[in-house]
Order: sequence, then structure tokens, then C-alpha cells
Amino acid sequence: MTAIALPPSLLPALGIAALVIWRLYSRIRRMVGRQRLSPIRPWLTVIVFPLLLAGLAQMSHAHPDKLLMLLAGAVIGALLGRYGIRLTQFETTEQGRFYTPSLHLGIALSLLFIGRIGYRLVSLYLSGGSLSAPPAGFIGHPLTLLIFAILAGYYASYAIGLLRWARSTA
Repeated sequence: MTAIALPPSLLPALGIAALVIWRLYSRIRRMVGRQRLSPIRPWLTVIVFPLLLAGLAQMSHAHPDKLLMLLAGAVIGALLGRYGIRLTQFETTEQGRFYTPSLHLGIALSLLFIGRIGYRLVSLYLSGGSLSAPPAGFIGHPLTLLIFAILAGYYASYAIGLLRWARSTA
């Protein structure tokens, strides 16, 4: 039996790939499983994601196509967040307040996120893998902004729904 020798230059890439896969797995698991309502996490989400969107909008102010994608993504995400709250199962127990997000919506949003990351990684690989400078349009690509805005709008809207539910059960 012969052992496969890996070039040393491949080891960091394998380590990064393992870390990315682990983070994606934990993100998907968190989006579709039963969760205890945190008193802090929804507030952080309501504050951080709109600030990130505002910062991206400010940086994109000279590009109407990018602003349109940010706006469209935020609106789509907010509507998905409201829809997601309606599909969420809420429960109050002696151990605390819990909620279970929609399995299908969580998987769909996770696949959207994973698909875009995969696309960008493949494009990085095909460009020769040079990390000295990001590929053209890596952050400023309108499709990337659309997907980020959908996720940001979803998380912010969903967090607002969680805060409303928490207030109604207090």
C-alpha cells in the first residue's frame, strides 16, 4: 500500500477548506434547529446588519446598479424574514423561551450563501489562486451585494420578529 504524498503548499488550503466546511455546517445547523432565545443576539443583529448595509450603500453611492441590488436584496430579505417568523415555532418552557426556524427557508438561504461562496472560490481558483489582490469585483460585484443584502435583510427582519415575540411573552 502506498501513501499519497501531499505537497506542503496544499496543507494550508486543506486546513482552510476544513474550517470553511465546519463553519458552513455550524451555520446551517443553527439556522434549522431549535434555539434558545438570547436576550442579546437579536439586538446585535438589528444594529449590526443595517449598519453594514448602510456602509455598503455609502461605498456604492456612485454605482446605481449596486445601490439597486442592495435595496432589492434588503427588501427581499425583509419580506423573507417576516415570512420566516410566521413559519417559526415558538415555545416557552421552564428552561426558557425557544424557537425553531423553518427548515426549508433556512436550508434555502444557506444554499444561496454556500453557492455564492463556492462560485467565488472557483473563480479565485480559475484566476490562478493569487491572493496578493482580490479578484476584480470580489466585494463590489452586484450579485454578491444582492445576496449579502438578502441575508442581512432577512436576519434583521427575523430578529425584529423575535424581539416582538419576546416582548409579547414577557
